[in-house]
Amino acid sequence: MTPAKPRAGLLLALASALLLSTIARADDLTGLWATDGSKCDNIFSKAGASYAFAKDSDIYGSGFIIDGRKIVTQMAKCDIKNSKQDGGVTHLILACATDVMLSSVQASFKIINNDKMVRIFSGFSDMEIPYERCSLK
Repeated sequence: MTPAKPRAGLLLALASALLLSTIARADDLTGLWATDGSKCDNIFSKAGASYAFAKDSDIYGSGFIIDGRKIVTQMAKCDIKNSKQDGGVTHLILACATDVMLSSVQASFKIINNDKMVRIFSGFSDMEIPYERCSLK
């Protein structure tokens, strides 16, 4: 066996480990997220085996659903096209569709803990939107 083959195997193993750690990190965000955790039952509802936004949910607050590589808000459905970890901040590039248009959106989230994160806006250090993970019964 030539020295290049063991290095190729090592590089493949390292690349796989990095990919799996990125996937695990993305799974950490999966779930229901609301601006006010006490209003989760008013913002989300169970629809069979999945979840959706409750009728008139926008009256009670804002939120979104992350399911794998998809994010659903009250107004748009988005696919995560790219993600990047930068310390405790997750940066996302989203392809979103509303009833009227398609758009590309950048979103960044600072992870506080497993049940709290903050959407941050680059260039606006004083602008943040906190979110809490919901668990519906």
